[in-house]
Amino acid sequence: MGMSTAERLAKAILNGFHAYFAEFENITLAAQARFEQADWASVHHAMRERLDLYKVKVRTVAEVAHTLAGEDLENRSLWQQAKADFAELVRADFNYEIAQSFFNSVYCYVFGHERVKDMHAFVIAPEQHPADFESHAVLREFRFEGDIHALVRTLITDYAFNLPFEDLERDVARVVEVVRQRVLKRFPDARADVRVQALDALFYRNKGAYLVGGIYSGRALLMPFVLPFLNNEQGAIYVDTAIFDSDDVSIIFSFTRSYFMVDAAIPSRYVAFLKRLMPHKEIFELYNALGFSKHGKTEFYRFAVAHTRSASDEYVTAPGIKGMVMLVFTRPNFEYVYKVIKERFTPPKDMTREQVREKYRLVKRWDLAGRMADTQEFTNLAFDRSRFSSELMEELHREVPSLVEERGRALILKHVYIERKMIPLNLYLRDLDDERLQNVMDEYGNAIKQLAGANIFPGDMLLKNFGVTRHGRVVFYDYDEICPLTECNFRAIPAPRNDADEFASQPWYSVAANDVFPEEFRLFFSGNARAKQVFDSLHGELYDPAFWCGLQDKLRAGIVQDVFPYRRRIRFPRLQSPAASVLDNYSGRA
Repeated sequence: MGMSTAERLAKAILNGFHAYFAEFENITLAAQARFEQADWASVHHAMRERLDLYKVKVRTVAEVAHTLAGEDLENRSLWQQAKADFAELVRADFNYEIAQSFFNSVYCYVFGHERVKDMHAFVIAPEQHPADFESHAVLREFRFEGDIHALVRTLITDYAFNLPFEDLERDVARVVEVVRQRVLKRFPDARADVRVQALDALFYRNKGAYLVGGIYSGRALLMPFVLPFLNNEQGAIYVDTAIFDSDDVSIIFSFTRSYFMVDAAIPSRYVAFLKRLMPHKEIFELYNALGFSKHGKTEFYRFAVAHTRSASDEYVTAPGIKGMVMLVFTRPNFEYVYKVIKERFTPPKDMTREQVREKYRLVKRWDLAGRMADTQEFTNLAFDRSRFSSELMEELHREVPSLVEERGRALILKHVYIERKMIPLNLYLRDLDDERLQNVMDEYGNAIKQLAGANIFPGDMLLKNFGVTRHGRVVFYDYDEICPLTECNFRAIPAPRNDADEFASQPWYSVAANDVFPEEFRLFFSGNARAKQVFDSLHGELYDPAFWCGLQDKLRAGIVQDVFPYRRRIRFPRLQSPAASVLDNYSGRA
């Protein structure tokens, strides 16, 4: 007796998943070679290629499914049986949880994300949580035998590059000094029982390769650590710093820096170890960090549903100045906001909803600087209608009526972005002391410069369009006006020809669509002269068209800027690198 249609459908989806995963791994496996060759353009191309791969494979499998099932493809009873058959097929698969998300994606593609229920797709979390998975098989262990230098040297050299170290003994000595200051002084009694566990593959992103591990005393984790390796672009590797601060390690894996390239044949084992190093990180954040954003989306949905059921607070309009393009709401006890594109934009905004969606797609594929919040995009997302405040319901029906559907107790929003909640920068600036004001204005300027170094011009750089994270980092989150920096025409405002020009209500000079006048950036601080004064002292060059034109020249010459996920002040001293950083000519924290 041959296979049923449901069995063939399940097998075709599993074959598609395996094809996707194999190609995902192949792109990832070349990360070390790209790093060693300092082929930064290929690094960015590979990141986009890997992100695009998922949709391509889902579409291909959906076409095969249509051939297999014909008119029965939209019969949900068929999918109910196919789900049961698929669950049996992946029962012994090491990557069953990601395979289940792939099944969900094919199902959603066929049905347009309509009525996604657990009887037809894998909506509810499986019994075993990825954080409970074993990780020992993907770890390397190094024990302290009385010589710290020997331990550090073995740790560093155990990860084989096809390039020599620039100065191995110098790097070993520097890391040892940090270990003495940050670890042994803090845990003096642990010296005799110290051991190091590190994941057996390095994490590659942009220009860095990151060794990730933890320091243990017996079974107790003392602290996580990260050692970033860089290529000096002259044929040698060096250790750029040694990070033993939990917050700094967390920032490396933040929601603004997803999609590392790491050779993890069984990602759940890496997730399990990372979760132990960073217990405050959610599972979906860690899958995102490994590049599995679609499964991260599945895990986020499960997280959000569980969190909502465990709380009773209402959905309300998010605090801050209302946006011209987005309607934003949240729950007070939830660390995320929901963003819906309005149907009519407040003047002078002049664009379509699809153009805004394209900006968000650009961010997903292009954010190389770690200065933009990653988003999860949902179609036909269901909520409990009773949890929405009357004011928010009125706003939804006024601003996005075509995206709202009510079915009994359910409220369906047809298109939603979900993003990490941050304090809007304009609100954060209230009542800051001088030191905190200095730090956050420095961060604001750094964010703008690092985005520019990645060929991203934010467009509308008003303070309200930037948020401050719990670590004090400034992140951009309003994407409707972003564009490639190289497409902008930076100009100085012409001097007025006479008094009539000087006092005219309209510009006396021609302005093209892509013209940008950096002198006008001072207007972003209207109403906050104190913040403007600090910003001017730190980042005054941002008002100069020559600064922006210089960046454009570097980008057009193929120079990829240095932007790393840790503060410049903790980097080990060295001579200027060949690829000048966008941050080289100013002081402050990166």
